Amino acid sequence: MASLPAGHGTAPALPAAGPARRSRSPFALLLRRLFRRRLVLVAMVVLGAILAVAAAAPWAAPYDPMKMDILGRLKPPSAAHWFGTDEFGRDVLSRVMQGAQISLLVGILVVIVATALGTLLGLAAGYVRALDGVLMRLTDALMAFPDILLAIAFMAALGPSLYNVVLALGIVYTPRVARVVRAAALVLREMPYVEAATALGATTPRIVFLHILPNLLSPVVVQATFIFAYAILTEAALSFLGVGVPPTTPTWGNMIAGAQQYFQQADWLVMFPGIAIVLTVLSLQVVGDGLRDALDPRLQKVT
Repeated sequence: MASLPAGHGTAPALPAAGPARRSRSPFALLLRRLFRRRLVLVAMVVLGAILAVAAAAPWAAPYDPMKMDILGRLKPPSAAHWFGTDEFGRDVLSRVMQGAQISLLVGILVVIVATALGTLLGLAAGYVRALDGVLMRLTDALMAFPDILLAIAFMAALGPSLYNVVLALGIVYTPRVARVVRAAALVLREMPYVEAATALGATTPRIVFLHILPNLLSPVVVQATFIFAYAILTEAALSFLGVGVPPTTPTWGNMIAGAQQYFQQADWLVMFPGIAIVLTVLSLQVVGDGLRDALDPRLQKVT
């Protein structure tokens, strides 16, 4: 019997069985890209701790942040008062914790106001060609002034108040969001799926909010993290200058402003709220950089 040629009469070799590769959700991929950078992970832990302290301030503060003790004024850090006491004998640690709540609340509200207004203006300028020139000239006029000077001008007109600070800073940072949204909308409105929706008779609001808006959320989220940091820093500057939140409200900026004349003999009054501001702003900036890199398709080499 003639022998068969090599390779005939035998079943083809099957690839070795291995574990099936699980598909990852976009959110899981985003977290993986974020956590690749240790610095971003550390910043997220620090930011989470600050948010937890701010949320627990009403219950976790060791003392009443408004309670005065004239006999215990300007005491250095000790076992009884970890961050010392201020010129009225109030516990600095309790006031820093309470100030975290106010300062972070201002930052969150400013992000909401600026993101909402900036997204609407950017979408209108990027999709409706007739509005582009007018709206962009308006944003150029607002961005021509330094943020702090424009905020001071608004506060001079509105008056010192927590919600006036939110409104003023929200208007100041609206052009930043509007510019980002407009640039993305200009690209997205030329995409084939937008042209197809237009050809099918979709209305302008449907195209804008169902086809364009969901695809530009990534740059808006990144910009929102930076605005959060800028808002906290600018609010502290306004409070330090006396045109922001009323001095009776314990914010980080008010604490530093009230400690100016005591800095030589009680440097902890400036040091601890200053450290809180630096850690918060730096953490937000690092997280913002990490989000920008993780959401950039040109840098998504490892999935």
